[in-house]
Amino acid sequence: MSTTPKPPQIIPYLFYSDVPAALDFLCRAFGFEEEMRTGTPSGGMHGEASFHGQLVMMGQGAREQSLTTPRAAGAATMGVFVYLDDVDAHYAAAKAAARNSCIRRRTSPMGEPTRRSIPRGHPWFFTTPPKAS
Repeated sequence: MSTTPKPPQIIPYLFYSDVPAALDFLCRAFGFEEEMRTGTPSGGMHGEASFHGQLVMMGQGAREQSLTTPRAAGAATMGVFVYLDDVDAHYAAAKAAARNSCIRRRTSPMGEPTRRSIPRGHPWFFTTPPKAS
């Protein structure tokens, strides 16, 4: 039996005003897999989705704890970067699935192709890993 400790896992927790719609969008447009969708004791919603084994969690925020959604804040509160080997294939699938104009092609400041989407206020950046110097 191995005694090597597992490395810590960092899991982003995103706030959306409509968690079910956010889960549906991430799965349909970006290829995430829904892991969980459940109500919370306060009447809100908690969701979890994974992408190639990487997890994101989401909830509706809690104003009493100063946690809010981008829509309520009137601005993006964070962004998420995802490194992919084939960003163009992912872009084409996302563009076809999303059927809207929120997904854009661009190049990162370091020259890598980047595809950006801002569904419901959080910018998602799908890009190739930076080239080693």
